[in-house]
Amino acid sequence: MTNATFVQQDAASLEGSQRYDLITTFDAVHDQARPDLVLAGIARLLRPGGTYLCVDTAASSTLADNIDHPVGPFLYGFSCLQCMTVSLAEGGMGLGAMWGKELALGMLAKAGFTSVEVVHSEGDWDNLYVATGT
Repeated sequence: MTNATFVQQDAASLEGSQRYDLITTFDAVHDQARPDLVLAGIARLLRPGGTYLCVDTAASSTLADNIDHPVGPFLYGFSCLQCMTVSLAEGGMGLGAMWGKELALGMLAKAGFTSVEVVHSEGDWDNLYVATGT
């Protein structure tokens, strides 16, 4: 395979710049100890006009706005028992699965993304699709 590269490394210490046209993450950013550093590294690695596709939990950053979420209690429970605690165990930010769209958009902007489009897929109650470019 000449047009694909697989690299294993700490996502919070991504090295290099402007190497990729497309970077994807699937239900993973909220689990990272330092999601802010992960997002900044992804922004740095994208070529001009590149795209970052971030698939993550569709929820609000505000608890009260998630009351009617079809599986909100499950997601909060899973967040407390797995996502948040994994991050905190590594000295991280502890965002958890319910970090929410508002916090995600703020973190993407702070990481350097200038164009963010939030897309909801019909019939998918669990994931929020955020396609961003630098």
